[in-house]
Amino acid sequence: MPRVASDAAAHIGRRIADRRQSLGMTQDEVAVISGIDSSNVRAYESGRAMPSIQSLVRIAIALDVEPGELLRGLTLELFSAPTQGGRRGQAS
Repeated sequence: MPRVASDAAAHIGRRIADRRQSLGMTQDEVAVISGIDSSNVRAYESGRAMPSIQSLVRIAIALDVEPGELLRGLTLELFSAPTQGGRRGQAS
């Protein structure tokens, strides 16, 4: 699981957490249904890690939602890449 701290990961994590909570599910329930380790579910929801496409689809199935719903509102500006001098800027 890639370890990242990006606005994009945080956005996706909030979408996952919001959907899970609206269904009254726990992180452990999502983990069991999706077959993803509960520590990974927590990392995704907190934005500490970016789920792979496979993990995103498995979570979407567990949450009974289309995968695209978990990406709704995601924009290129939420992704950033290091630039010269170690500063972060927008991805090109």
